[in-house]
Amino acid sequence: MKDGFISVACGAPKLRLADCAYNAEQTFQMMRSADKAGVKVLVLPELGLTGYTCGDLFYQDALLREAEEALKTVLAATRNLEVVTALGMPLRVHNELYNCAVVIQKGKILGVVPKTHLPNYGEFYEKRWFAAAPEEPESLPLLGQEFVTFGAGQVFRCENIPGLVLGFEICEDLWSPDPPSLRMARDGATIIGNLSASNDLVGKDAYRRQLVTMQSAKLLCGYVYASAGAGESAADLVFGAHQLIAEDGTLLAERRFEGGLLASEIDVQRLCYERRRTQSLGAGSGNGGCEETFTLTEGKTKLTRHVSPMPFVPEGKEDRDERCREILLLASLGLKQRLRHTGAKCAVVGLSGGLDSTLAVLITGLAMKLLDRPLTDIIAVTMPCFGTTDRTRNNAVILAEQMGATLRTVDISQSVRSHFRDIGHDPEDHSVTYENAQARERTQVLMDIANENGGLVIGTGDLSELALGWCTYNGDHMSMYGVNASIPKTLVRHLVGYLSRDGEEPELHDVLEDILDTPVSPELLPAVKGEISQRTEDLVGPYELHDFFLYYIIRWGFAPGKVFRLAQHALGRKYSREVILKWLKSFYRRFFSQQFKRDCVPNGPKIGTVSLSPRGDWRMPSDAQAALWLAEMESL
Repeated sequence: MKDGFISVACGAPKLRLADCAYNAEQTFQMMRSADKAGVKVLVLPELGLTGYTCGDLFYQDALLREAEEALKTVLAATRNLEVVTALGMPLRVHNELYNCAVVIQKGKILGVVPKTHLPNYGEFYEKRWFAAAPEEPESLPLLGQEFVTFGAGQVFRCENIPGLVLGFEICEDLWSPDPPSLRMARDGATIIGNLSASNDLVGKDAYRRQLVTMQSAKLLCGYVYASAGAGESAADLVFGAHQLIAEDGTLLAERRFEGGLLASEIDVQRLCYERRRTQSLGAGSGNGGCEETFTLTEGKTKLTRHVSPMPFVPEGKEDRDERCREILLLASLGLKQRLRHTGAKCAVVGLSGGLDSTLAVLITGLAMKLLDRPLTDIIAVTMPCFGTTDRTRNNAVILAEQMGATLRTVDISQSVRSHFRDIGHDPEDHSVTYENAQARERTQVLMDIANENGGLVIGTGDLSELALGWCTYNGDHMSMYGVNASIPKTLVRHLVGYLSRDGEEPELHDVLEDILDTPVSPELLPAVKGEISQRTEDLVGPYELHDFFLYYIIRWGFAPGKVFRLAQHALGRKYSREVILKWLKSFYRRFFSQQFKRDCVPNGPKIGTVSLSPRGDWRMPSDAQAALWLAEMESL
């Protein structure tokens, strides 16, 4: 499907034990509903045509014969349906009885997958009735089809949608230490379906959820889990129809104690990218090339899955606070090690009263505490110039004083004017030279103060600025250790907010709150009536959009059209189509043209999955062309 999104569903049809005709009707009605909703892959519960809790009735020829008749009914009733469906039933093969997933599409059996691992403990005693899957797959006639592959580990490849490969396992197969899904993933399966009949116990749902999400993470796959529900015998057990859809460690959808369909979309394009990037699954092996094929009508899958508008920022407060604590710890540990290793006598931070320098000095304070050093070992330097406002200058002073840092104020305006005279620049010309001269003068001041005091200059620039190249080369671009280097702007705000409201320094609350309310600005152009005249987001675009672009372009390698589609889905209510497209084009232009700045950035700790360090995660020639990406956007 377009952009790699495949609509999948798990279902729990109504069930009557041993009433195969009724179960067949409920099954094909659910298949029709799924197909009408655009679902392309449907997973139904284990032994759904008979019921899982039939017990010794599985010995009865009448039940087994009726199960086969039920399958015929389903095939006939769904011969025009495109949805690939895995349904559960008992099946006799060579005088053995197997617990099977039968994979069907358009009235045809694509393959039969017998259960590999049979539970025989506690409330389970499947070995009483069923045989485990044979070692080798085989081809056999079934219900009028001359050749049907019977065997575990087989995969089902879509011929016309790259990356869409299906595999199926049954309940206990997932719980075992050697699940068939591992072999299937190595043979290319990107979506694994599990037909299950897992009864509910107190706490078991949490374990099951962890198991499914972890398996999707380990195998870099989508995992669709459908468990049996109402209609199964409640004599000794309760079946809760637990339905789960996960993708690469993320739970996309979940439901319990309800029947019907649970649907979402799995991004096979994203899964294929991650497998190429990590190469963790290795080459295909394990099923001897046992593969069946099918086709699907191509089209645009409607997105119903949640796409976070701020992918770097967890949405729940508890998760967000935990993320903030972790990031602050990682960044401060990195700086602690650098200060200890270099024997630095102090840390020098340029404090502007803005968000980035505020976060940098707060992290520096945490590092000093880890080293059991006084905060007076932090030299906080304010360097007012032409665009500095009273608000930001005062906030910088108050923050430094309340932290207990050593405060120095160096007014650089005369030095910059002298520099303008040296190079013959008209001070009334407020071009990039006017701005960058101030940024480079500030860096020179910081470096020399650090030299004078045996210290390190701590960089304040963040990941978003680095992606856009929104920094002055050899100005704020340069430091001796960049603590914010892999923290995006949207997260910077939450980190400062966390320290303001939940940190250990309540006395910092008021000044931090005012800093949070201050517009983001480099303050390199003269203020107007004492107010900031230069607002960064008016010039380069909303950081909320740029961080969204950054995440999906760099972390997942998505093409411009897909990034644009996801941005509309996540942020379309806040930003118009035209605004999103405008800033996406701007992001690509800036990202490509500014790579030369990223080629020589200082060291800094990696704290998340996206980093632009040229020594670590991102290696890109600085003369690469953006034309290919920009051309694609012309058709959007």
